Amino acid sequence: YTCSKARSFDFEDGDVHMSSHEHRFRMFSSVEYEGQLYMTPQNFIESVTMSEPRNISFVNCVFLFFCQELEKILTETPPVWRGSSKLFRNLRERGIISYTEYLFLLCILTKPHAGFKIAFNMFDADGNQMVDKREFLVLQEIFRKKNEKKGRKGDAEKSAQLVRMLVLKKDSQEFVARSYWDVLRRSASQVLFSDLAERADESMTIDTTLLVHFFGKKGKAELTFDDFYRFMDNLQTEVLEIEFLTYSKGMTTISEEDFAKILLRFTNVENISAYLENVRQSIPDEKGITFDEFRSFFQFLNNLEDFAIAMQMYNFASRSIGQDEFARAVYVATGLKLTRHLVNTIFKIFDVDHDDQLSYKEFIGIMKDRLHRGARGYKSVERATSFRSCLKKELASR
Repeated sequence: YTCSKARSFDFEDGDVHMSSHEHRFRMFSSVEYEGQLYMTPQNFIESVTMSEPRNISFVNCVFLFFCQELEKILTETPPVWRGSSKLFRNLRERGIISYTEYLFLLCILTKPHAGFKIAFNMFDADGNQMVDKREFLVLQEIFRKKNEKKGRKGDAEKSAQLVRMLVLKKDSQEFVARSYWDVLRRSASQVLFSDLAERADESMTIDTTLLVHFFGKKGKAELTFDDFYRFMDNLQTEVLEIEFLTYSKGMTTISEEDFAKILLRFTNVENISAYLENVRQSIPDEKGITFDEFRSFFQFLNNLEDFAIAMQMYNFASRSIGQDEFARAVYVATGLKLTRHLVNTIFKIFDVDHDDQLSYKEFIGIMKDRLHRGARGYKSVERATSFRSCLKKELASR
């Protein structure tokens, strides 16, 4: 698309108060509309698959959109029933994603399939098995409020108070609660709509790619669970396909070493080269990792908490475990059967002692970092941003 104007956007002032999510959102955003920053679909894909923006020279620069330009771009957004695992790649720069939508999409990427229904029910505040635009905006506002308060004094107390309000509200309801989530969802329809609906209505004046995709150009369509499930599954698949294809280069497999590189990306592992050397020595005869194996591992990763519980119940938390115990725990926790070659590769990556055993605690810690796709890497990003800021100021002074 052709942007009317580009200008510099100073992200350095007040950075110390930003959450890691907000910092990363600002670093990858390339569009401004009516004074607000937005990502394009391409920006979002880069933010979850790359350590820094592709065009690093344009960091801190945004393009201004005007109303007619945005309307024209949004007409190219397909309806949800025409969605696919290439939606973001097809749209590329032709769309905008708000910060709250960015948080929502990040949540989807780490959500196990078993949690899709819970996520849908949280949006479906009136319990009619359909999500309309207003319900979606209200829950988006909760995402924003929760994130902007995270890490600030009193956040835990306020969150606990909100939950108590939601749960206690059930006493005035004329229904039998089937579960905690049922109580939370139905209570939210009263408590949260009265508290946040006004802000949500203000947000409705600016349509985004997701809003048009879910609810149509007029905002009157409703989202079914089947459409919602398909969208979440497609998004997870699309991100994994992009990561896999980056290394496969047209082949049906990636090397075990490349698999290790992808796993260790976005983690706090300092000596990654040692892990890679470990793989080269332990697996001299390269067999390769297929996309099905690749996807099954990341589906397991989205169930990491359940896996950790399973390991504790197996009473292995205090000592290393073997491949058979690992594969069994994965199956018990997730229902996924990882191939023997995939399990062996995982062990070769993390088996630094060469005893064919896996350090449970170390593995969980590293994979938790990987699961958040750079959201915890604020300190390293901050240093890079500060360097770019100093360089920019130095060049400007000459």
